[in-house]
Amino acid sequence: MNQLTLFGKNKKTFINLKEAANWASQYLNRNITTYNISYLFQYGRIKKYGSNGNPLINIEELKEYYDSYDKERQWKKKLGDDLNWHLSFVEYKESERTKHVHRLHPYKGKFIPQLVEYFLDSHTDEFKHQTYFHKSDIILDPFCGSGTTLVQANELGMHAIGIDISSFNAMISNTKVEKHNISQMMEAIREITLKLEDFQKIKNNIAFEEHLLAELGKFNYKHFPSPEYKRKVSRGEINEREYSKDKEKEFLSIYNDLVEKYKIKIKQNKNSSFLDKWFLSPVREEIDFLFNKLEEIDNTDLKRILAIILSRTVRSCRATTHADLATLKEPVTTTYYCKKHGKICKPIFSIKGWWERYTIDTLNRLRQFDRLRTETFQICLIGDSRTIDIFDEIKKQMPEYAEILVREKIKGIFSSPPYVGLIDYHEQHAYSYEIFGFERRDELEIGPLSNGQGTEARDSYVKGIAESLKNCKKYLQKDYDIFLVANDKYNLYPRIAGLAKMKIVNQFKRPVLNRVEKDRSNAYSETIFHLKEE
Repeated sequence: MNQLTLFGKNKKTFINLKEAANWASQYLNRNITTYNISYLFQYGRIKKYGSNGNPLINIEELKEYYDSYDKERQWKKKLGDDLNWHLSFVEYKESERTKHVHRLHPYKGKFIPQLVEYFLDSHTDEFKHQTYFHKSDIILDPFCGSGTTLVQANELGMHAIGIDISSFNAMISNTKVEKHNISQMMEAIREITLKLEDFQKIKNNIAFEEHLLAELGKFNYKHFPSPEYKRKVSRGEINEREYSKDKEKEFLSIYNDLVEKYKIKIKQNKNSSFLDKWFLSPVREEIDFLFNKLEEIDNTDLKRILAIILSRTVRSCRATTHADLATLKEPVTTTYYCKKHGKICKPIFSIKGWWERYTIDTLNRLRQFDRLRTETFQICLIGDSRTIDIFDEIKKQMPEYAEILVREKIKGIFSSPPYVGLIDYHEQHAYSYEIFGFERRDELEIGPLSNGQGTEARDSYVKGIAESLKNCKKYLQKDYDIFLVANDKYNLYPRIAGLAKMKIVNQFKRPVLNRVEKDRSNAYSETIFHLKEE
């Protein structure tokens, strides 16, 4: 079979088992049988099309599967043969890894829902020979973060309790699992958006931005034509650094003329807080306007979900380049050459577009989760997992479920503790703490970036995680199972387990393929530690 037939101009999408086996044998340069192909769709590696009597294979999906298998060999060569490739979840698309409410708000350091599902779900497969949890069990996540464990527990018919030191994290988590009045939310969003439009009518920034976009369009079409410009850069016909710097300077005069023409105030009067520093003045005015409208709402649940949307909107409107959204460097107040897009780009002057995009997206995600949710209870408690009295807090906040909790106790833990010296968890949402006035408890974070990764920081981290486990253990069933996801490059978890009077009974090493950092080329893995009573 000629591969050009399958991947050329006259691409044949579906083929039968025999054709698939012939193609795969040629592609891999080894004998592949129809039985091998049947195995792939019987175990969900690829989808089966057609009928049972005449199964068909999507040749593109088959190629993707074999290409990923080659990637597995490459990663194992770098990270070791003990790498559990099944836990890479490479077969899931980005939209599946961020399904329904999991993407209500950005959050660094969260794990993908499929990883939680694998260990919580009672269904077994060829790779998983033991069941740890069942429906109606109570699961604990003492480092709740953005609530991934809580959401997946709900979807799987399990109860779950989260704990987080951050008030903002708790708000994200609880908003995801709570039931919301969608129609009421739609009406509130419509009214607020109309008021924002009225507010913008008394400002010049909308007309200014429209004029700026028109000028940018003409300039970029002339000087950065796509794809010709990038092609010339790759061939060395254009020195990107010199050319872009020259054109950036050339357009800056156009930008400054428009700022003067429309009397646009770019910088805020102050530079003392995060909101002062990282948002242009027109954007800050709209942020304050929307916040004041949210403050007028009496319904607490509605106010919370709208606050999440506003926070997500604000994050996307910081005065930075497109390339530096994940790691802020310096505020950008003028047009600039964007290496990511290969043209002159601009900072953001209005939040309205992002607000509208995220309101629509949030409503859709809440509807999707509503179709999957089960009648179980989940809550994220605000507190320190090293000292919190879980039973007492549940009695205060969810008295209807306290009796179940005290009687049944918690079956186990699935959590991703903070990695030592990697993230300052309060700082990543500094804008929201300022907007909503949440109390910051940075000093109670375990292993923050600000403490570094030195010996003292590691010792403090070990003590903190062990104390959390010891405290939480008081609320667990005797035959508990604990799963902790960590990149333990300093081999700290054997010490942690010992201090908590636990033992590591198993380890699952998984490759992390879908990272948000710019440098994704370095092979990276994390380990799921399975702990039980010593």
